[in-house]
Amino acid sequence: MKAIVDQDTCISCGVCASVCPEVFHMNDDDKSEAIAGEIPAEYEAAAQEGRDSCPVDAIDIK
Repeated sequence: MKAIVDQDTCISCGVCASVCPEVFHMNDDDKSEAIAGEIPAEYEAAAQEGRDSCPVDAIDIK
């Protein structure tokens, strides 16, 4: 699984980074950014919770 954050949609609320800091962080533009590469298996559920918590649906996990 890999997480992708749509930078144009992100409103910088930070909820994903607070729910799953192992996968999401705020970049220099105060937008959420996902780790590069695959989400470690032990963080998949938390990453999905971070995605589901996004108020503007800016996160996709494939």
